[in-house]
Amino acid sequence: MGVLDGRTAVVTGAGRGLGRAEALELARLGANVVVNDYGQPGRDGSGEASASPADEVVAEITAAGGHAVAHHGDVADFDQAQDLVRLAVGTYGALDVLVNNAGILRDRMVFSMTEDEWDSVVRVHLRGHFATTRFAAAHWRERAKTTDAPVYGRIVNTSSEAFLAGSAGQPNYAAAKGGIVGLTSSTAAALGRYGVRVNAICPRARTRMTEDVFAGLGRPEDGPDPLGVEHVAPLVGYLSSPAADRITGQLFVVHGGMVAVMDRPRVAAKFDTAKEAFTHDELDDLLTPYWAGRDPGDTFAATDVLALRHEG
Repeated sequence: MGVLDGRTAVVTGAGRGLGRAEALELARLGANVVVNDYGQPGRDGSGEASASPADEVVAEITAAGGHAVAHHGDVADFDQAQDLVRLAVGTYGALDVLVNNAGILRDRMVFSMTEDEWDSVVRVHLRGHFATTRFAAAHWRERAKTTDAPVYGRIVNTSSEAFLAGSAGQPNYAAAKGGIVGLTSSTAAALGRYGVRVNAICPRARTRMTEDVFAGLGRPEDGPDPLGVEHVAPLVGYLSSPAADRITGQLFVVHGGMVAVMDRPRVAAKFDTAKEAFTHDELDDLLTPYWAGRDPGDTFAATDVLALRHEG
């Protein structure tokens, strides 16, 4: 018996890479899985029908004795996000777990980024997370009202170290991933009363989307790849399980056999005016000496997170 037996999970962007690994892990734990990945089945060079990546993952799950169905819609499209939730509920009777993973990259420095490069990344990541969350949340709220009791609900969102550390060549991606953390905190606060637990992860994994990012970090000749997706999927499975019932509104960094729990921002210093309102001169007297004593590299960006490694 798996810890998610009888539960139904949706995983977005699950045709390849990290999403695929997450879908397989949830199926291994016993969940019925709705495998979302944008793109319809096509035809190969000989004209024969070819399966889409989502269909191939469904085939893997069913071949292993699990239950899965494919969804080929665009999660950033409101109607298709609603259809995704309806597919889960209509096929398996309910939705219990939502893993938001779908994303794209359009890397460029902020001074040369195009409007489309900005909009497309924010749309897929941030709007895509919101659209699926909106309809999953409505489903859980209605269930809780119908039964007059908390429901079983889990959301695992996908943020990034690019948000934490401030990736210079990814202003669109970092902004979207930061927005996802804000969405996670807000959703956790709103849905806790209904029994829903909402968390976010910052995974570091070698996938088709990140192959250029990690191009300089080759795979080891011996042993597991520290950037393998298999290091991330178990945390997603855990956060989706009953064991994580006390965990909500949290942000995790995960990669290479390591899980780190990120702390919330803390107040580093506080200054009060001696008058009715600050003036430039008073701020100069207070803030300039304070910053003169600080390392200019000590910013809000948590660059130290990039040095986290598995030990042991």
